[in-house]
Amino acid sequence: MVVCIAEKPSVAREIANVLGVKGQKDGYLEGNGYQVTWTFGHLCELKEPHEYTPMWKSWSLSALPMIPPRFGIKLKQDKGIEKQFHIIEGLMQKADEIINCGDAGQEGELIQRWVMQKAGAKCPVKRLWVNSLTEEAIKEGFQTLKDQSAYQGLYEAGLMRAIGDWLLGMNATRLYTLKYAAGKRQVLSVGRVQTPTLALVVERQREIDNFVPRQSWVLSTLYRDTKFNAIERDEEAEAEDAAAVAAAAEKGKKQKPKGIIYKPVEYATEAEGKAIIESIKDRPFTVLSVEKKKGTEAPPRLYDLTGLQVDCNKKLGLSAEQTLSIIQSLYEKKVTTYPRVDTTFLPDDVYPKCPQTMNGLYQTRFAGVAPYADLIRPLGGGKPLRKSKKVFDNSKVTDHHAIIPTGIIPQNLTELEQKVFDLVARAFIAAFYDDCKFETTTVIGQTTLKGENTDDSSAKDSLPLREGMGGSILFRTTGKVIIEEGWRAVLVQNSKLQVQNATGEKDKALPQKEDKPAEQEGSPMGDLEGSFVKGESGPHTPSLSEKWTTPPKPFTDATLLRAMETAGKTVEDEELRDAMKENGIGRPSTRAAIIETLIRRNYIRRERSSLRPTPTGFEIIDLIHYDLLKSAELTGRWEKKLRQIERHEYEARTFLDELKQMVSDIVLAVLREPKQ
Repeated sequence: MVVCIAEKPSVAREIANVLGVKGQKDGYLEGNGYQVTWTFGHLCELKEPHEYTPMWKSWSLSALPMIPPRFGIKLKQDKGIEKQFHIIEGLMQKADEIINCGDAGQEGELIQRWVMQKAGAKCPVKRLWVNSLTEEAIKEGFQTLKDQSAYQGLYEAGLMRAIGDWLLGMNATRLYTLKYAAGKRQVLSVGRVQTPTLALVVERQREIDNFVPRQSWVLSTLYRDTKFNAIERDEEAEAEDAAAVAAAAEKGKKQKPKGIIYKPVEYATEAEGKAIIESIKDRPFTVLSVEKKKGTEAPPRLYDLTGLQVDCNKKLGLSAEQTLSIIQSLYEKKVTTYPRVDTTFLPDDVYPKCPQTMNGLYQTRFAGVAPYADLIRPLGGGKPLRKSKKVFDNSKVTDHHAIIPTGIIPQNLTELEQKVFDLVARAFIAAFYDDCKFETTTVIGQTTLKGENTDDSSAKDSLPLREGMGGSILFRTTGKVIIEEGWRAVLVQNSKLQVQNATGEKDKALPQKEDKPAEQEGSPMGDLEGSFVKGESGPHTPSLSEKWTTPPKPFTDATLLRAMETAGKTVEDEELRDAMKENGIGRPSTRAAIIETLIRRNYIRRERSSLRPTPTGFEIIDLIHYDLLKSAELTGRWEKKLRQIERHEYEARTFLDELKQMVSDIVLAVLREPKQ
């Protein structure tokens, strides 16, 4: 008999249907040579400290560090779990073969391996690996089963993650609680991922609290009903650009220099700005150049889990945990692919299946309306779908690909499931559209200063001019017009989505990359080239506007997820963000849970959409002087090693030895700290 074990009863039923297994038994299904059973997520966990030695039952500084010579697992104490485990145990001990049908990821591998170990399974084990729960995907998965040994790296990485969390969490929590909270009846929970995440939130709040606004004055002028802003050369930026070009050349890469780079002119006092205005207000404004550039913008990336959580937070007001729950439900309803992924690419072998997926979307109806039919129709007509390297790239895909629709027509979705599905569906459709084409027009003009080219040169000499300004002030305006919408025709429509957020208030969707209006700099929209001619000149009206620097914004679920993904660094460039993912804090599948854990422990709190630290959260970070415990960057390095273990590029034993040494060093260092 072949025993198949899935992670949930619902997934087990889908697998049983594909295998033709109909017989319902207590805790499993049977038939056609198979027994299909299930877990309820984690049935097993690492043992508690006192289960290794009685001396670790009571909390004592003298007992630290707690480092078991060998880690063991135990069954969770729950009657339902115990009953299901004994059913699984009986099946496995009689099985001729076991097929691990757990979720296709690190955690899913660990869950089922632990159950098999605890059950004493001795027979051969195969692995089912699927990207969706459609009948086609499951059948294909059973045709390509691999031996369990092919996923040994995945299991070892999951095991080291669990052991690392145990070692640091158990030891550091007892250490800081006993030393700094003794008598307060308060546990100071410290964790490998949660503490650096909390440190990010605390640091951001301190930046906000300590922020001192700075006033400045911005010079602009109105010429022919168009606003131009004063600019000056940015020599620092030009030097950085030259260095980047030189660095690229050393690596054998060609990088085009940006040329002259400008920045806005700002004056520290109103008097400085007014002095300039007095000098230029009666001088003519002359257009020096009118430059038009054509550009293209590729469709936004397909979704990985973090990207979807970010957009759902911004557009739908959903927390990271809510988004994960909804996309997991859509996966189990077979309408989207496996969600716990960190890539935005598809492998080449998915491309031939895309027309079938489009056909499913074409037939999709919500409340009698087919929302995607008109969007998909231009992609038909017998022509092949566009295949872009920014979408299909085998080198960017390992175990799983980006989140996309499966082509199964959605049925009975909740309102929120429908809205999340809509984001995934539109991103998929947009990926096959042409780039958006636009034209940007930049007009640069100048005014000479009073005293320039006149006998009154002393007037110019008294002005607050920066080096390089000479005897004139430069002004610039830009306008951008979209020539061909391309993919924007698909995504701009979802900018109006609204849902009730957790507070019961309606949040307006924030403009994103797909629905942001064409950019401009102080000018009306439109083609500026047709409005201005090089060399023209005329009167203008200069003015000053007051400007204040603003404090950093508090984290939201969206921005904290991005910070966790990039180990605390602010990164907008998608390619650079891809390169930093290996050093991120936590895994895509666990980041939402980390945020919720910090909230549950009253270390951070939600204020509308913002995440802010509580007094307890401040206190914990202030107590931790050992930087390793709260360093996002160093935690990110550990995450990278776990990924290397998964790929057999780093030894699990070496990582475990490093963990043990690190915990010992932390305990020793904190014990030596003077008590505050």
